Amino acid sequence: MRTLSQAQKILRFLEAHPGQSFTARQIATFLITEYPAEYARKRRNPRFADDKAFLSQIIAEIGSQKDTLIRGNPALTWQDRPKPRRYCIPLPVETSTEQACSAEVAANAEQPGDAALQEQALYPLLISYLSSELRLYSLRIRESCSHNARGAGGNQWLHPDVAAMEPVDEKWNKYTRQCVKLNGSTSVRLWSFEVKKTLTLGNVRKCFFQAVSNSSWAHEGYLVATGIAEERVEQELRMLSSLHGIGVILLDPENPSESEILLPARRRIDADWQSIDRLVTENSDFQEYMELVSAYLQTERLRARDWNR
Repeated sequence: MRTLSQAQKILRFLEAHPGQSFTARQIATFLITEYPAEYARKRRNPRFADDKAFLSQIIAEIGSQKDTLIRGNPALTWQDRPKPRRYCIPLPVETSTEQACSAEVAANAEQPGDAALQEQALYPLLISYLSSELRLYSLRIRESCSHNARGAGGNQWLHPDVAAMEPVDEKWNKYTRQCVKLNGSTSVRLWSFEVKKTLTLGNVRKCFFQAVSNSSWAHEGYLVATGIAEERVEQELRMLSSLHGIGVILLDPENPSESEILLPARRRIDADWQSIDRLVTENSDFQEYMELVSAYLQTERLRARDWNR
């Protein structure tokens, strides 16, 4: 029996599920499960040191086969926004391919109770990404722990959703650390993150300037979202980021480790300690965050149980 190419396997899977859209990760997971013998041979490549590296390779291969897939089935369509890209072969009805697949994507995104798209549920996913991929030590900063002197909603423009510390000197030699301290230089960087769901033309500027307001104290500030609605929104983000220095992270709720820094933040040389002092006074979570930063600077020790929560 003739062995199917990977592109043929992908098309066979999509054709068996007409009208439904799938990410490259979902397709890759299916292929590895459905064709274990063939992928076991591929898995022996020493470049794939672990399951994550292997799955990432298959995902990358799917992303590079768009033209081949279209030649195999010209009806194939895909959507790049909101990310991640989704592939779809439409139902054999009069509805256009774009309408069929767009409706299915919207249905997936708007499922009531879908925790992956609830903002509160995104915080631990972001913290997981920051810990595993960026080696940051993070803490959730809750609005409910702020004084409510500014009235309802006022604290949304005061502090970020997540604050993090980067111990720049964590693996330095002790003499290097001592020299840095004696020189008065900082051995940590402070990061700030404002979390949203999907960025659209209607909310992108408000969300961005909320991140600007809430990140003014940090060395690096980011706006985090699970999706960008269209190309014009990304263009707006690029312009705003260039002007104000706030970065943008695309968070993948299905697999936080596959999240990406779309636009890197412009790093500030110094933190704004006056703003930090105000936040410490205003919010008990932020006070705990700075207590942990202070403890690290004094002891050079990190306790995992204190962070990433």
